[in-house]
Amino acid sequence: MIVLFTDFGVRDPYVGQVKARLAEHAPAQLVVDLLHEVPDFNPHAGAHLLAAFAPGFPPGSVFLAVVDPGVGTPRDAVVALAGGRWFVGPDNGLLSVLAARHADTRLWRITWQPEGLSATFHGRDLFALIAADIARGEFPTHKLNPIDKLNVEFDAGDLGRVIYIDHYGNAWTGVRGVLQDARVSAAGEAFKHSESFGFVGKGEGFWFNNSVGLLELAVNRGSAAAAFGLKVGDPVRVQRLN
Repeated sequence: MIVLFTDFGVRDPYVGQVKARLAEHAPAQLVVDLLHEVPDFNPHAGAHLLAAFAPGFPPGSVFLAVVDPGVGTPRDAVVALAGGRWFVGPDNGLLSVLAARHADTRLWRITWQPEGLSATFHGRDLFALIAADIARGEFPTHKLNPIDKLNVEFDAGDLGRVIYIDHYGNAWTGVRGVLQDARVSAAGEAFKHSESFGFVGKGEGFWFNNSVGLLELAVNRGSAAAAFGLKVGDPVRVQRLN
């Protein structure tokens, strides 16, 4: 299985071009579109989202992860094996949170470049080819060098900020495993806890631990982003009482 995680969006041709390359080089592999709306140019937010999503996929899955504002510059390209899953992408912090959270992590620098490598589309021309090799079970040893650590490493602890806003207007944060008696505030508002949407009134705001274990701010049958002016990067304060 190859899992796509990008900031490419779905309006443009980029996802289709990547899938065409994968179909050429790994035709027997299932390709799953996990997320193509990672906040644009934001590997920090992407790193926390990727770390939260990855455990929901079977061991052996290959994640093609591309949030790469430095594409074409001297930034490195890497492969990580963490938690029994493979990750291919830029060395800009995007893979660093999940790498740090697993004791079994192994890392490689991609040293190979294909002919015709576009300066602006390494997702298609480089990362997709490496991901296809791994997914086929043909680990490309001759294209990689083992390394001890990544060049760019984000703090692997919780991130008390909004990292994603879904189409409902729910604001995801990088904070994990919050107990229900915690005090949560953002945008000058205090949010009460609820297990789910239907336990609060229509239009009422609340916080909950979402299906991948991240604290999320929401409004029942409404948009938390619109109601409270929330946007990616906004701080979220969590006071844990226990």
